[in-house]
Amino acid sequence: MNDNERWIALDGAVNVRDLGGLPTADGGATRFGRVLRGDNLQGLTDGDLARLVGDLKLRHVVDLRSHAEVRLEGPGPLTRLPEVGHHHLSLFAEAGRFTDVEADVIDGDRVLPWGRSPKVDEELRVTGYYYGYLRARPDSVVAALRVLAGDDGMALVHCAAGKDRTGVVSALALSVAGVTREAIIADYVATGERLDGVLARLRASDTYRADLDGKPADHHLPRPEYMAQFLHTLDLRFGGPLGWLERNGWTERDTDVLRSRLRD
Repeated sequence: MNDNERWIALDGAVNVRDLGGLPTADGGATRFGRVLRGDNLQGLTDGDLARLVGDLKLRHVVDLRSHAEVRLEGPGPLTRLPEVGHHHLSLFAEAGRFTDVEADVIDGDRVLPWGRSPKVDEELRVTGYYYGYLRARPDSVVAALRVLAGDDGMALVHCAAGKDRTGVVSALALSVAGVTREAIIADYVATGERLDGVLARLRASDTYRADLDGKPADHHLPRPEYMAQFLHTLDLRFGGPLGWLERNGWTERDTDVLRSRLRD
């Protein structure tokens, strides 16, 4: 896997990379030019649009931001281009805070709570946060993966930082494709290489600044144990990511289509 080859250099976004080149358990690899993951797309320049839509043939954008984020930040310049389909699929129940910079408590059985107490292990706190997306919006998760499986051009999935919500959906897509657990975790952690730029961009926005101020940058690092614990939770509860998906309407045909889309 060539990490440098995966990053997409853009003027108006800092955390966009290709999900190609990742090893699968059977010795294969994921395809380049099929799915990108990214951060906030509000700052894309005309040159960025030409690169993404003209050169890379971007045809679908999956926006995982909340309704409030889209209202406050705007839908982004890609929405002006008729050749790009837009799929707004929030991972929040839309009844609380409007960003995932600082999450609300996830109610329910609290096996993996997102707690505010310092006594709560950070690994379980973040994992509970990620599991909360699946609890709150299984419909959005399944719909997002079905968009990524489309065969009419490149797709891009993004949120604000391109770390948490995007990280969960990307991990599920890569799991369906048969990517090794180690590579899935490494892809998640790769956002840390761009974290300073991501945080600088978010702090420039009134929408995110208040939640970010007062916390050190390493508070937001995508640590490998966070994704490892999240995936382990799905293993224990559902027999793996595919098991969770199948309980929420995912079909064998969905699996076949996404695998053929992402794999060599």
